[in-house]
Amino acid sequence: MTTESSNPTIDSYLFEPVKLGPLSLPNRIVMAPLTRSRAKDGDVPSEIAIEYYTQRATAGLIIAEATQISPQGKGYVFTPGIYNNAQVQAWKRITDAVHAKGGHIFLQLWHVGRISHPTIQPDNALPVAPSAIKPEGQAYIDDGFVPLVTPRALETSEMAGIVEQYRTAAQHAKAAGFDGVEIHAANGYLLDQFLRDKTNQRTDQYGGSIENRVRLLLEVTEAVVGVWGGDRVGARISPLSGFGDIADSNPEPLFTYAVKQLNAFKLIYLHVIEGETGGTRDVPGGFDLQVLRREFDGLFMANNGYDKDLAQKTLAAKRADLIAFGRPFIANPDLVARLKKGATLAELDGATLYGGDAKGYTDYPSLEEETAR
Repeated sequence: MTTESSNPTIDSYLFEPVKLGPLSLPNRIVMAPLTRSRAKDGDVPSEIAIEYYTQRATAGLIIAEATQISPQGKGYVFTPGIYNNAQVQAWKRITDAVHAKGGHIFLQLWHVGRISHPTIQPDNALPVAPSAIKPEGQAYIDDGFVPLVTPRALETSEMAGIVEQYRTAAQHAKAAGFDGVEIHAANGYLLDQFLRDKTNQRTDQYGGSIENRVRLLLEVTEAVVGVWGGDRVGARISPLSGFGDIADSNPEPLFTYAVKQLNAFKLIYLHVIEGETGGTRDVPGGFDLQVLRREFDGLFMANNGYDKDLAQKTLAAKRADLIAFGRPFIANPDLVARLKKGATLAELDGATLYGGDAKGYTDYPSLEEETAR
């Protein structure tokens, strides 16, 4: 960890500058990727997303919402893609605006795997997965919620094509002006599905042993780093989360091995969801995720249920280098200023969380605007 100041107090750790590879971040506050389902037809980011992201450009780093790397990677309606020129150009307007405000922004590369539905797949095809195991839960399509279906198991011969989807998306993200990318290997989506033994029951070189189940993640990482270099690439994992109807019988050796292997690519950060995604930080039968911090050679980004006090204590104890905040950034575009001043945080409107227009998206006032009223 490289910092640009000395002797910070516990009340200032969040606001200390930090080097993220070639980037100099003004603080250690990260805006976590947040699905808001406001893309236009063709999975093109909307014009109002420009204002949404620039409002939040005071974050040390923005990780843009999960973005599908291909039509096959789509799992929810109104989510953006990064697989064609129209999408690239729309994202370029967003990154240019964020940079004009002095911000930094990464793109999260996303393939949902089995968490999808034929209605939103090309040619109404079945979603793909490591194994043909039906997940619990529902998909959101144009007509509302429908049950998830049993996916199709990917053939061994298709794996190189999956890796190529990630490589191409990484190239498109570079063309769109992002500062780097995050590989989404968390929350029960495709790469996580390959990692966990509940969802991966393959008998080829991508299943069975821990080494085999980690193989796709490493091949994807090699491809993405080949485009960007390790100092512009992070990875996100959720070792203890059951989000997406997923689990592993012995997560500690699995994720410890995965993190050790990722070190070969010199990634700039490891983004770890501590506990259940969007839920409890304490998972029965879990393990101390600081094992992963000790094993990883880059910066450690902690996420899940952080407030200012917990964030400051975590940084002061050197249990993380960066803290990702999710939902607080939705209703508080100036979250950095509010945290610094100890101001009350606004509450988000759950009814406007997904889909819709500017309401509940770009109309949350800043602290300064609230005071002026």
